[in-house]
Amino acid sequence: MKAGEGRVSSSGCSNMIENDLEMASVHKVSVRPPESMLHCIEGAVKETLFPDDPFRQFKNQPAKRKCFLGVQYLFPILEWAPKYSLKIFKSDLISGITIASLAIPQGISYAKLANLPPILGLYSSFVPPLIYAMLGSSRDLAVGTVAVVSLLIGSLIAKEISPAQNPQLALHLALTATFFAGIFQASMGIFRLGFVIDFLSHATIVGFMAGAATVVSLQQLKGILGLQHFTTETDIVSAMRSVWGQTHKWRWETIVLGISFLSFLLITRYISKKRPRLFWISAAAPLTTVILSSVLVYATHAEKHGVEIVGHLKSGLNPLTVESFMFEGKYLKTLVKTGLIIGIITLTEGIAVGRTFALFKNYNIDGNKEMIAIGMMNIVGSCTSCYITTGAFSRSAVNFNAGCKTAVSNIVMAIAVMITLLFLTPLFHYTPLVVLSSIIISAMLGLIDIPAAYHLWKVDKVDFLVCMGAYVGVVFGNIEIGLIIAVTISLLRLILHVSRPHTAVLGNIPNTTVYRNAEQYPDAARVPGILILRIDAPIYFSNASYLRERIMRWIMDEEERLAKMKEDTLQYVIIDMAPVTTVDTSGIRMLEELKKTVELTGLQLALSNPGSDLMEKLEKAKFTEFLGPNWLFLTVGEGVAVCSSLLQARKLNG
Repeated sequence: MKAGEGRVSSSGCSNMIENDLEMASVHKVSVRPPESMLHCIEGAVKETLFPDDPFRQFKNQPAKRKCFLGVQYLFPILEWAPKYSLKIFKSDLISGITIASLAIPQGISYAKLANLPPILGLYSSFVPPLIYAMLGSSRDLAVGTVAVVSLLIGSLIAKEISPAQNPQLALHLALTATFFAGIFQASMGIFRLGFVIDFLSHATIVGFMAGAATVVSLQQLKGILGLQHFTTETDIVSAMRSVWGQTHKWRWETIVLGISFLSFLLITRYISKKRPRLFWISAAAPLTTVILSSVLVYATHAEKHGVEIVGHLKSGLNPLTVESFMFEGKYLKTLVKTGLIIGIITLTEGIAVGRTFALFKNYNIDGNKEMIAIGMMNIVGSCTSCYITTGAFSRSAVNFNAGCKTAVSNIVMAIAVMITLLFLTPLFHYTPLVVLSSIIISAMLGLIDIPAAYHLWKVDKVDFLVCMGAYVGVVFGNIEIGLIIAVTISLLRLILHVSRPHTAVLGNIPNTTVYRNAEQYPDAARVPGILILRIDAPIYFSNASYLRERIMRWIMDEEERLAKMKEDTLQYVIIDMAPVTTVDTSGIRMLEELKKTVELTGLQLALSNPGSDLMEKLEKAKFTEFLGPNWLFLTVGEGVAVCSSLLQARKLNG
């Protein structure tokens, strides 16, 4: 049979059949009433920036009430403080003291990791938690310094200067970078740009955190082995070269001390993991190791035998550091870049941790409000001798398990740190650095989530590739390279999905009017003489050409199948447009070209179930007139019914 012979568009008899066919039972596809351009823009802005509709609570409220709600929105503490009770405080008191016992040794450890004075770790566990308690919306988030970001800020600054040779300049750069990070974070929250951090997928975070944990642990080999000099590079090759190139400088005293206390920390963590009710054992373990090791060093005078100690920690609360900011000079570009990177990482970790524990207690946290809270605590913190802070997973987990009820647990922790700063800092003088390295390694091992990586491999191989890309990039390159690799793979995947969307042939589920993917449902029956296709994505300039070619291949495959099985020839092509949320001008032009091409082969094109946005654009482009209003159907079932009736009428008319 020649192209078009005996088919719908080439037969005058067929035209008469179509004109005479009763179509009253077919529902007409409607177009929503036209809206003004301003209304459309307002709707788009609202859905992009205000999907949570934060202004709903202000509707139909008197002016005084609106003012109070506005202040309450900015300061969530005003929502729960009036309902606070002594019973709730008892829970928060226990939680706050528990996380303080963890925050104090970790703060000192992580400050050393960032190449900063240890006292800054305590400063950073005092002011930021107080700010977050007033502005944050999470009940469980425990605020403080984190190892990954401490390493990140330390390594980025070390590329510009030597912290060992110029510690004061390194301190000023770290505080200025923290200020820029806070400005960036708060601005994202104010301008409702929370969707930006969604580009760091779960797979990226799993790989990045595991890679960073590996790198941080490798860096701590300096303390475990008692080495004086160590590479400033963060990749595994440089770290291993630095370790094995100095075997003659390893000190057995620090190795024994480090391995002993690391084993103790790992054993306590294992016990708490097996028996969650004993969470306090692992929570108290870091402070216990600090106390025991300090007593041991003091009693044995180990500092005189090569065991390095923390040394003097000055007493007193956070001094103001506004005058330390460096907004001019050759370091400005590096500081802005560092602030941007650490700002994104801390936002991602803080919000992810907050949402995780909020899910356990069945409440919601506002991502944009969290950005403002985290940003403000870093802005204020940078002005009061604090470097970058966020919600730490380990401390938040302890806070959650300790039974915290509100953010008062952060206030209790801050008060405990304040007491330490005022009266107890001399007690840390003899704390060995090797024990701080053990505390860091113990915390980092918990961030290497092998079960999560295995889950990614089982569920989605591309996500696993993203995860491994982030891990390999961090471990063999640096943290920046790992992020770039992971984000690049994720964006390439997104582009691939957009440019090569899924299409499917639909069949009828027996004894129903339901049409589903014939590959997914083998029992779904093909309709004789009709090819039903579905496009599972919006139609844009990036995929229009591909979709046209893919649809034509579906048509050719169907014709070959019918010819091979000696069934009736193909007459109609129905495209289910339900998943097509929108279309651009390139997509409309593609549909016009597709209709012409299909008609040249003697087939009739029909569309079913176009959405409101899609239908509006097709109407404006006059494509509905070009296609013919009789070939737009509300459902696939109605389209099949009409086309089947036409086929039957043609057979009856010879």
